[in-house]
Amino acid sequence: MKIFVAISLIILLILLIQNKYRASILFTGLASIYFLFDFLTFEKLVNSYTNNSLLTLILLLLVSIALEKTVLIEIFSKAVITKSYKSTFIKLGIITSIFSAFLNNTAVVASLMSIIKNNKYHLPSTLLLPLSYFAIFGGTMTLIGTSTNLLVNSFLIDNGHQSLKIFDFLYVGFFISLFSISILYLCRNFLPKNKNITDKIEEHIIEVKVLSKSSLISKSIKENGLRNLEYLFLIEINRNGKVLSPVSPNEIIEKDDKLLFSGNIKYLEVLKKFDGLKLVDNVDVKDLNLIDVIITPQSTLVGKKVKEANFRSKFDSAIISLKRGSLNISKIGDEILQSGDRLILSVGKDFNNRDNINKNFYVLSNIKQNEKLSMQKSIFVSLGFIISIVVSAFGFISLFKALLIFFIALLFFKTVTLDNIKRRFPYDIFMIIGSSLAISKVLISSGLANDLANIITNTFGQFGIFGSFVGIYLLTLILTEFITNNAAAALSFPIAYATAIGLDVNVLPFVFAVAFGASASFMIPYGYQTNLMVSSLGGYKMKDFIKVGWPVSLVYSLVVIIFVPLFFKF
Repeated sequence: MKIFVAISLIILLILLIQNKYRASILFTGLASIYFLFDFLTFEKLVNSYTNNSLLTLILLLLVSIALEKTVLIEIFSKAVITKSYKSTFIKLGIITSIFSAFLNNTAVVASLMSIIKNNKYHLPSTLLLPLSYFAIFGGTMTLIGTSTNLLVNSFLIDNGHQSLKIFDFLYVGFFISLFSISILYLCRNFLPKNKNITDKIEEHIIEVKVLSKSSLISKSIKENGLRNLEYLFLIEINRNGKVLSPVSPNEIIEKDDKLLFSGNIKYLEVLKKFDGLKLVDNVDVKDLNLIDVIITPQSTLVGKKVKEANFRSKFDSAIISLKRGSLNISKIGDEILQSGDRLILSVGKDFNNRDNINKNFYVLSNIKQNEKLSMQKSIFVSLGFIISIVVSAFGFISLFKALLIFFIALLFFKTVTLDNIKRRFPYDIFMIIGSSLAISKVLISSGLANDLANIITNTFGQFGIFGSFVGIYLLTLILTEFITNNAAAALSFPIAYATAIGLDVNVLPFVFAVAFGASASFMIPYGYQTNLMVSSLGGYKMKDFIKVGWPVSLVYSLVVIIFVPLFFKF
């Protein structure tokens, strides 16, 4: 059993790193396999999906639907951007951290991205990456600041311990935010100054197909006037699978040729003067209506190939261009979509009326989005949420009950509708956390968690209990840079818990090592969803994350390693 579990976890880790399949499918699949092999009883499997902290998280995310509609974030965000970069940076850090301590991090970042992108004072690339980091810092300050904290709390309760309180994370989280924002400001010169993002959509790769009726056929590139287009450059011709590059001015255009252009997609309309050209999915160049979007972490598109995603039927749209960070994807059809991918869509008239747009995309273009609540309703929703947090923080009622009462009130006053719930229900998070709890039980019952804990203890134990604590933190930090934060916490917690039990010490320092370590994703954009969100919009490359992220990760880690044992004794 132990060998089977070990092999299955290695396979899971490899698949998570490859990022080709949705984490929810991988975790649910592995939990199902364990159940089929009788490593899990039916009761333990079901109990994993009805855990109190998991249900609390689901309620919190559903309540967030109403919070995202309030005008308060928008009002505060408008006051953030000023002529002074220092003032803008500090205010953005404080406001983002505070909001992220209580609201969904992705919602906070999504609300502020467009404002930063369209500001007239500062380059977006000097603020977007800090925005993502600020949201991460803020998420460490409360139990509900990030799904990772609630996931770790779920594991803790599942092992017979009392639930952590809302502000137990604040003791360390406050210092994380304080010192991390400070070091990020000192390292602001490391942020790239991508000037081409401020007033235009940056360079994209665009593919068009030559139809049989086109007048371009049998004429050369030069004769057709395709050589000296002002904003677009013909970089490649794909002819029956054969690539012609560089393209000679004397090359003759043939039927069904696929022409690849590089350039500013805002000026794609220059192709309208050429007849018989069609974009992907049979979109006529002359019927273009372009929208700029980013794929959300909750999107059903994640893990699917573009040609299998049925964009036309689902969204009345077609992908014109795909960017991943600063990378242009040329072979769009075979590409597997990821959270954070930036798409330029050619949309039809029905695009704005589809009810699945907001779940799948953060829309950056100026089109109709969800209506905001009135100021009166915004105040009602905000006060209701604050009261729920306060009464639970003082122990008058559990957080789950407080949120449940608030959620019922939102439904009663139709601030949140059943249609909202259907479209925004966090199926992925529910499946990942429920399955993670089940997998964790197998790790512990098989003895594998204890064996891995012994490896940690033997490696770092020469430095005492503190050394083992540091070892658990580093393990989680490394995992979260390569896989998602929730996945890192799910794999690290059983090892951390077994280590604490084996050393016969307080489990809380090791629990917080996992919680804070799972949020410490700064150097690789794939581990944390807000990093992915800003990656394409800011035009960041991997080296940008490494250059800015390593000093932040170092300071963040030092704060965790020093302050956790101070507030939570071994």
